[in-house]
Amino acid sequence: MSENIVIGIEGLVGTGKTSICKKLLDYIPNTIVLHAGNIYRAITCQIKKENLTKESLYQIDLKKLFEKFEIEIKIENRESVVYAHGNKIEEEELQSLENSMAVSEVSGIANNSNAYKLVESYINSYKKDYNVIFSGRDTKKIYPDLDYHIFITANLEKRIEWKKKQYEKISDDEIRKNIIKRDELQKKSGYYNTYEDTIIIDVSECNSIEESTKLVLKHILN
Repeated sequence: MSENIVIGIEGLVGTGKTSICKKLLDYIPNTIVLHAGNIYRAITCQIKKENLTKESLYQIDLKKLFEKFEIEIKIENRESVVYAHGNKIEEEELQSLENSMAVSEVSGIANNSNAYKLVESYINSYKKDYNVIFSGRDTKKIYPDLDYHIFITANLEKRIEWKKKQYEKISDDEIRKNIIKRDELQKKSGYYNTYEDTIIIDVSECNSIEESTKLVLKHILN
């Protein structure tokens, strides 16, 4: 790859998107991962901490919340991390079941347009020096000039199996209900859209993130 590229990776809830993005760093040189979804997760964390109600957020500009919470995106160990008011928000808090559910609701009612422009500006800045793996929702709308748009799918049972590893103390039934509910919210918000150039990759038969990652790589390093 002679010129830096941007790879958009999104997909169904529980398909291992974040883990795949991290693993791709082992195979694609001079690459960073922008976890754009964690920007939404960080904002959602702060909404709860600062006692704002979801109802008050209807059509609110997410960029204004970004500024209100003093959100900063930094690259550490080749991955984006998020700070709010100068404090790093840890991955465990961002990825918690409660926050995952809430972010699906918040992203569906808030005004995303200026937030999308903000993420696009980050990508353009990073692309000057790196290949960028861009993980999140609506990657194609945020960055129409993606070199690859990848949408990862898997059957429900596989997704439950993988989420169990993340949420060990939560029952299968609760995980199932959570995935189904988040699927509904994502579809309602239009976040499961695919396009003519979308590469749809089903990882249902994969038994590890390594296998899923290599399946994705077949479509990139060809």
